[in-house]
Amino acid sequence: MATHLPDVFKCPISLEIMSDPVILSSGHTYDRSSIQRWLQSGHRTCPISKLPLSDPPSLIPNHALRSLISNYTTTVSIPHPENPQTLLSSLTSQYSPLDLKLNSLDQLTRLSKRDSGLRRRLTESGAVSAVLNCVASDNPVLQERALTLLLNLSLDDDNKVGLVAEGAIGRVVSALSSADASPDTRAVAATVLTSLAVVEVNKATIGAFPYAIKALTLLLSNGHSRERKEATTALYTLCSFPDNRRRAVEHGSVPILIGIAGSGLERAVALLGLLAKCKEGREEMVKVGDFVAVIVNVLRNGSLRGVQYALMTLNSVCCYSEDVCLEVLREEGVFEFCLGLLEDENEKVRRNASSLIQLLRGRNLSSLGE
Repeated sequence: MATHLPDVFKCPISLEIMSDPVILSSGHTYDRSSIQRWLQSGHRTCPISKLPLSDPPSLIPNHALRSLISNYTTTVSIPHPENPQTLLSSLTSQYSPLDLKLNSLDQLTRLSKRDSGLRRRLTESGAVSAVLNCVASDNPVLQERALTLLLNLSLDDDNKVGLVAEGAIGRVVSALSSADASPDTRAVAATVLTSLAVVEVNKATIGAFPYAIKALTLLLSNGHSRERKEATTALYTLCSFPDNRRRAVEHGSVPILIGIAGSGLERAVALLGLLAKCKEGREEMVKVGDFVAVIVNVLRNGSLRGVQYALMTLNSVCCYSEDVCLEVLREEGVFEFCLGLLEDENEKVRRNASSLIQLLRGRNLSSLGE
């Protein structure tokens, strides 16, 4: 049985059967997806021996072990990777052991990543319900892998509305909110919401779903780097729908975003630029003491995209608050910096810089006349 797999077939990190075993320079073998997550987290040592790895780390395919695993799993009825229907059956059967379900999810994820036809067949064959049941599992590994497959299924616009209709939002938000979920699971859950929200009708549906925006905002506050990035991207996508801007503000996103923008996450400024379009957002920004300093720092030192959104945010808030306008004027060199942006190659930067210059000039003349 699959539950009695030899230990050498199991990844030392995930403790699950390896689908793509690779050897590190230390001589130890791991499943490629598990060791890549370890490396992406910033580690540069072998998890077992603690020996330092080369930079970049070398991952050598362990063809011999992969062949042994393939031969063994065939005899214990672990599905062959080229048989999607058999893989799907292992997900839907209540008698399938955990190893079998994990292997099926891995294979379906790999096969569906670039095959839109297979994604369509899976959604039409009832796979979504089985995948969502795995997303609701108490097993964190099963949950994360099911979310990754769900993300693949959401790549096609034709599937996005259907996934929402089948209850994907509730399961994804539950994973996003779970204290027991791993950081990777929560990050993937946020990415799934981003993918689903690409379709306009889903923006309203997700935004109105209880706890969806609240859960993303909590991830902004409490998550690690990857979680914060994915939560910010999800909120940005959702907040192109005006009603969701107010919801995000109500859940306390503005001071959190200003804080993480100050720590260097430029996409937080892009989201602030959207929230500044609503009155509630502007009101909250004015209340945060270091708002102007943070946005001006991005304006001076950010990437082209960061500069564009910093200008957009300042334009919106300076139109709303004379005090903020005066504070921007007091920031040394900002006015001159904006003048320099009038020669920028990017048309949006030039336009936003021109608007801000007019606001600052108008406020400066007004203050001189007072």
